[in-house]
Amino acid sequence: MPSGATTESERVPVGVDPTRASIARVYDAFLNGKDNYEIDREVFRSVQKKAPEAQDLATENRGFLIRACRFLASQSGVMQYLDLGSGLPTAENTHQVVQRITPEAKVVYVDNDPVVLAHGRALLEENENTHFVSADIFKPQEILNNEQIRQHLDFTQPIALLQMGTLHHYVGPKEDPAAIMREYVAALPSGSYVGMSHFLDPENEHSAVARKMEEVFVHSPMGSGSFRTHAELLELLPGVELVEPGLVICADWWPDGPRLKPLNQVQHCIAGGVGRKP
Repeated sequence: MPSGATTESERVPVGVDPTRASIARVYDAFLNGKDNYEIDREVFRSVQKKAPEAQDLATENRGFLIRACRFLASQSGVMQYLDLGSGLPTAENTHQVVQRITPEAKVVYVDNDPVVLAHGRALLEENENTHFVSADIFKPQEILNNEQIRQHLDFTQPIALLQMGTLHHYVGPKEDPAAIMREYVAALPSGSYVGMSHFLDPENEHSAVARKMEEVFVHSPMGSGSFRTHAELLELLPGVELVEPGLVICADWWPDGPRLKPLNQVQHCIAGGVGRKP
């Protein structure tokens, strides 16, 4: 179990069920965090059996988030960030990355996972420009019309909307995450940016491991984790002009330095991109 992980004998926050896996807690387990339970670690170990490097799904996603936020804060001029599905606080959260470069930037985190509500708000709301809102990120109108969000973000000015590692967990009546993103992008003003990362079926020699991991995720106590193709992921970035190098595996999106060792199979199975709305 990850160092410092929560045991079931410890006090469980109100509204948190330690007998059911949580997306936020499973990611926490993947990142060696401390806010997870045995049921969450069970999902992690099951995926590891199919791909020993499975932890890199989370670390690559986190690295991409940090680099994308650093780019947006230093290059785009955007001063407002809407982080959908913030998850549990970890090192280098969105507001810490962007406010290090532009301290006056406003960041609104949105999540409705009980464990995030229990642990996240106090740790994420570190200053007057950082806020946490409880809402369902897969219901765009609920987000776009939320009074708290509207109180902190001006939708007449550019916004950076982040869907990092979230849409592969959408399970709805039609399972159409592209429709969700069309609603979000339509509501953003010109000059806004969208950042998105998602599990990838690379349609090559690594497809088999992607589908094996998907099988475990979907049939685990968590119940979600779809791996989509590159073409399917492009549909999740509608109406935006992709920033170079486009939609690529996270490891290839402006890495921090030269690559000195080859990528493993799992690093080929998560992709990300950033796009600007004209």
